[in-house]
Amino acid sequence: MCRNIKTLFNFAPPVTNDEIREAALQFVRKVSGFHKPSKANEGVFVTAVEEITAASRKLLDSLETSAPPKDRAEEAARARARAAKKFSR
Repeated sequence: MCRNIKTLFNFAPPVTNDEIREAALQFVRKVSGFHKPSKANEGVFVTAVEEITAASRKLLDSLETSAPPKDRAEEAARARARAAKKFSR
C-alpha cells in the first residue's frame, strides 16, 4: 500500500486536520492512480478525499488506548535513522 501514509493515532501533540487530509489525499492518489486528476474526474477525486478525511477523523476520535502518547519528534528521529541505515548500504 502507500508507504507515505503514516500512523496518526496516539501522538503528542495530536494529529491535525491538515495531516489527516494529507493522508487521505495520498490514499486517493494511490487508489486512483492519479497524482492530479483530469477536470472530468476532479469532482469525484475531491469528494473522495473529503469523505476519507471525515471517516479518518471519526475513527481517530473514537479510538481508545491506555498507552501513553508517542512523541512526534522522537518517532521522526527514529524514522530518519532507519532510512539512513537502509539507504547507506
